[in-house]
Amino acid sequence: MDAEHQGNNLHRIVVFRDGPDRTKQVIPFSEFDSTNVEDLWKYLADYEEKTGGRVMAIPHNSNLSCGQMFATKTMDGKPFDKKYAAMRSRFERLVEASQSKGDSETTPKLSPNDRFADFERWNKCNIFGMVATTPEMLPYNYCRSALKLGLEQEAQLGVNPFKFGFIGGSDEHTSLSTTRAENYFGVGAIAEPKPERWKELFMKSSVDPKLNMYMWEMAPGGLGGVWARENTREAIWDAMERREVYCTSGTRPTVRVFGGWDFQAKDLDSPDPVWVEQGYAKGVSMGGDLTKPPKGKAPTFMIKAQYDPDGAFLDRVQIIKGWLDAKGVMQEKVIDVAWSGDRKPDPKTGQVPLVGSTVDVKNATWTNTIGAPQLTGFWQDPDFDPALHAFYYVRVIEIPTPRWTAYDCKRFGVKMDDEVPMTVTNRAYTSPIWYSPAAK
Repeated sequence: MDAEHQGNNLHRIVVFRDGPDRTKQVIPFSEFDSTNVEDLWKYLADYEEKTGGRVMAIPHNSNLSCGQMFATKTMDGKPFDKKYAAMRSRFERLVEASQSKGDSETTPKLSPNDRFADFERWNKCNIFGMVATTPEMLPYNYCRSALKLGLEQEAQLGVNPFKFGFIGGSDEHTSLSTTRAENYFGVGAIAEPKPERWKELFMKSSVDPKLNMYMWEMAPGGLGGVWARENTREAIWDAMERREVYCTSGTRPTVRVFGGWDFQAKDLDSPDPVWVEQGYAKGVSMGGDLTKPPKGKAPTFMIKAQYDPDGAFLDRVQIIKGWLDAKGVMQEKVIDVAWSGDRKPDPKTGQVPLVGSTVDVKNATWTNTIGAPQLTGFWQDPDFDPALHAFYYVRVIEIPTPRWTAYDCKRFGVKMDDEVPMTVTNRAYTSPIWYSPAAK
């Protein structure tokens, strides 16, 4: 079962039945008798109990939820309790972090020190163009902020309601997997390739023309990567259940990360089967938990990222850390762990300079003469405090390439307005690894 919802408002429920026909049933609002997502958890629990099946809810487009997706109060305004937090964590194992209607990792207004935060942003309004997005809504719209809110809730309740992994989806309505910029076929029939599609309306607001969304603002959509033990439905489900998945913005790089207390940089020199075996034996993979640190030790992370063989080389690999400081204030930090070429980090900020660009916008071309086909990184948290809740996830940044709008300009010989972006830095996000102090 896949339950699709926008914040606290239920959108639809889709039930998948195992069997020779592999049928699918869409349950409309009238049958479910509720549009309240809080009733969804009860429904899913009843479904599992009555059928013996397993279910998972994957929300999407949190960026358009007007502060509802990761709100920290129930629909009737009550704070979360432990039972609610546990139920939500049980069923909401994954969140769609990137898709055609914008990327939901973070935004510059929430992460002003993150140079890569301004990526395919949709911050105008809700999904229907009826309510304008305000600054107060943003912390409850974006995944990174929600992960920090989850730490805050865990510190209070003992359970993290926002303990989710990252996955991507196209949300295209064409049955086509065209998430590549050079092959973007549009979100639906209204957006099929043609010279004027860039300036057509995707969503017309009945409230304010400033909230209108245009086709040029669409992204080709995201994809999900799953580290399953075998290529079966059961194994893929199990990997999603344990959050051993990652999200991409539409290209196909691969990335793997392990966290533990005893990894060393030389472990990355082992061939793939060996270092992966060591990763599982001595630590946890993306989606896992680190607990009980040996005295005097900080978490260590091993990362390997490989470029999309049909796409762009890699600029850098980063770790995003979020934590609650000793005063209970939510913090975040972006750390460059591995990068291409001989660039040197800034001695004051620690930031690695941008990789540059080979994009020829006029001809919609680029070259892999910068970047690297593979990056490996080892990092140990120098500021680790075993008393503080924290999470860590990996972000992989590709070198700049032409956006789908640049390909349309070349293909159809059109000129677009100056506000239309012509390049894109695609990326991947792994599910986090969490650290929780031992309960007192």
